[in-house]
Amino acid sequence: MIQRLPIPSRLLAALAVVGILAGTAMITPAHSQSQTVATGQFEGRNKHVTTGGVSIQKNGSGYTVILENDFSLDGAPAPTLGFAKRGKFDKTTEFSVLKSNTGRQVYALPASIDPTQYDEFVVWCTDFSVSLGVAKLR
Repeated sequence: MIQRLPIPSRLLAALAVVGILAGTAMITPAHSQSQTVATGQFEGRNKHVTTGGVSIQKNGSGYTVILENDFSLDGAPAPTLGFAKRGKFDKTTEFSVLKSNTGRQVYALPASIDPTQYDEFVVWCTDFSVSLGVAKLR
């Protein structure tokens, strides 16, 4: 059971202001200095329909994966995201669960993953260890 401790309202307000200012400071430079390093279009796999675009961007703080507005997955249990090379999914690159089956989504890559070492971006089904969609990166 989690015990909730009272937090003074002044402290909460100060933390909110610091968080907003820090977030603004971090977002603006990264956005203005981002560079697209790879793009691709999804194709469905294993009887799944996966469509839309993906782009990988490098910015001051690392890499960001963007599933574009036209992204769509027909649905599956436990979809996650990661990278593959020459058709083989690298489980060590599995970095996030899919936030939504449709639409634009932005994911920060962990520093341990170098997307330039891979030639495919994958929507992966962890439960069945199969790809649901693959985008060849160019």
